[in-house]
Amino acid sequence: MLRPIQSKKKTMKKLVSKLPKRLQPKSEETPPSRITNETVAEHRERILAGGRKFKYPVQYARHKLVFNALIITVAAALLLGLLGWWQLYVVQNSSAFMYRITRILPVPVAAVDSEQVPYRDYLLQYRGSEYYLEKYGEIKLSTEDGRRQLDYIKRQSLDKAQQVAYARMLGREKGITVSSADVDAFIDQERNTANGRVSLETYNASIKMLYDQDTDDYRLSVANGILKTKVAFVVDTNATKQADTALTLAKNSNGDFAKAAEELATSQGAAVVAGQSGMVDVNSKYGGLRVSEVSQLNVGQLSDILRTTTDDGYYIVKLMNKTDTQVDFTYIHIPLSTFENDFAKLKKDGKITEFVKLANT
Repeated sequence: MLRPIQSKKKTMKKLVSKLPKRLQPKSEETPPSRITNETVAEHRERILAGGRKFKYPVQYARHKLVFNALIITVAAALLLGLLGWWQLYVVQNSSAFMYRITRILPVPVAAVDSEQVPYRDYLLQYRGSEYYLEKYGEIKLSTEDGRRQLDYIKRQSLDKAQQVAYARMLGREKGITVSSADVDAFIDQERNTANGRVSLETYNASIKMLYDQDTDDYRLSVANGILKTKVAFVVDTNATKQADTALTLAKNSNGDFAKAAEELATSQGAAVVAGQSGMVDVNSKYGGLRVSEVSQLNVGQLSDILRTTTDDGYYIVKLMNKTDTQVDFTYIHIPLSTFENDFAKLKKDGKITEFVKLANT
């Protein structure tokens, strides 16, 4: 019974052997069962070949892994950017975390003409005022009156941030800068109080207690204020001329500031103010004027033109009375107006764009 089958197999082998070699099926070689010196190379190659099938697919797909990683990274960055935009411009999140983000990323809250208004300047001003109001104010912020007060502070903070940006733009044009030494000098003067001079550590601690600002935050706030003041004095050439005229009139009238103010108002339309301080502490300020400068005069002596530490303008004073701790003086005050008027004109002309919508705008 087996012979016909074996005969067929032999016949099949003969037919296959007559085919061209390229058409003949490859014979499967049975691997040697034992590893000898003669077969060790063959065994090694067979094992390595088995491992290559796991290596090469990963190697060939590496560009796909890199491409997928880039897609995930870009998608995550876009998602974070969208979340940050929503928190700042829609929710208007003013938390400490978002403020730190704005300190790192220069995102704008508005634009004054061609100058971007950093969001950090707005939050710096607003957060300090909000903290003071919450801790020391008489109105609870959760009430309707408290929310109205917060809306007012937001508006005020944004306006101040815009003015600083405008001052920064004018400062570049006129070469006006604020150095670290300027900030140090301002803080050094501020440490003189009515109760005596305080240490730098105590001064910084009081700023932290009042406004919840650390040293870097407060120095930034001071630098912004100094820049605005410097620019306001430089651009207001009209006030400078009025101060020169007022000094001449005061000298000619032996310190009759009321008369000098009347003549300035008549001849130049100047909005100057004459008055008397009453007894004030030598370590205090009077309308932005450091009273310590006035205390250096002798009784009856007329001062030169004095500049305020803020953008309040110029003073000319005459010392009337003096003790070890207090002084009394008459004065004429020449306010600055050019910077404020120019800024108001920009707003009126629609050259200020705000990227957040405030409740009272």
